Amino acid sequence: MEGSIVLISAIAIGIVLFLWLFFTFVPVGLWISAVAANVKVRISTLIGMRFRRVVPVKIVLPQIKAVKAGLDLSIDKLEGHYLAGGNVDRVVNALIAAQRASIELEFKRATAIDLAGRDVLEAVQMSVNPKVIETPAISAIAKNGIELVVRAKVTVRANIDRLIGGAGELTVIARVGEGIVSTIGASESHEDVLEHPNKISQIVLNKGLEAGTAFEILSIDIADIDVGRNIGAQLQTDQAEADKRIAQAKAEERRAMAVAIEQENRAAVQEMRAKVIEAEAEVPKAMASALREGKLGVMDYYNMMNVVSDTQMRQSIAGADEQKQADSES
Repeated sequence: MEGSIVLISAIAIGIVLFLWLFFTFVPVGLWISAVAANVKVRISTLIGMRFRRVVPVKIVLPQIKAVKAGLDLSIDKLEGHYLAGGNVDRVVNALIAAQRASIELEFKRATAIDLAGRDVLEAVQMSVNPKVIETPAISAIAKNGIELVVRAKVTVRANIDRLIGGAGELTVIARVGEGIVSTIGASESHEDVLEHPNKISQIVLNKGLEAGTAFEILSIDIADIDVGRNIGAQLQTDQAEADKRIAQAKAEERRAMAVAIEQENRAAVQEMRAKVIEAEAEVPKAMASALREGKLGVMDYYNMMNVVSDTQMRQSIAGADEQKQADSES
């Protein structure tokens, strides 16, 4: 008796475990929901998803939404996109939104956009409701040297045909900034820009900045213009300071050359004085030799000494007169 009770208990436990494993592995509840929504999916297909490591709920629920929205999407296509690493739910939502907005969007293009890393649902929403991109502060200088700081708002609409391979928002902002800088730089005065800011929008908008991007530029509005520094005056001041430093350097160079020339002249004078002193030192020797050889008489020698003494006396008198004149002038 006890053995039959144990056997019945074991069978009951086995049945419970089997049913738990069955309902865990086979999404019966999900299959019932799909059948109730008129979505044709077999139990074997759901079991096969388990073996292919596909979460059935991420395929069946988007399929239910697609069928209810009137889209003809097969389970195999949705599962293939999931296995490729795509977001099935987002693609289905984008297709439904595009259908409601009468935007032509095929499943193949939508999956390609999703696999390219772009938000296809956001792109569809942006096609219906354009997005406003605000540029950072853009500094530009007019021809009169006055700096202007401009902020602009760019209204863009997603171009679904160019989402694959098209440039993003940063490219649009960079091109708009470049157009604003070139337009202000071509203006004769900053006052012209302040009086007619709409000209900037028109000129920049006509440049075709949307080429190669994933967007269509609808409008460019100048949100704010601030007057900045007088760059022209600052450049002139810097140039004047640089010219001043160059002139000072050249003057210092000339002074150094003059000092060098003066030192060379002094050295030359000192050399000449040394030669004169050397020559004067030879005079007594020559006179002594002439006296010995009889070429110079005694009277000639005394006459010459008298001339020398007379010359020294005249120089002393002339020096004293010059000193008195200097004292009287002072």
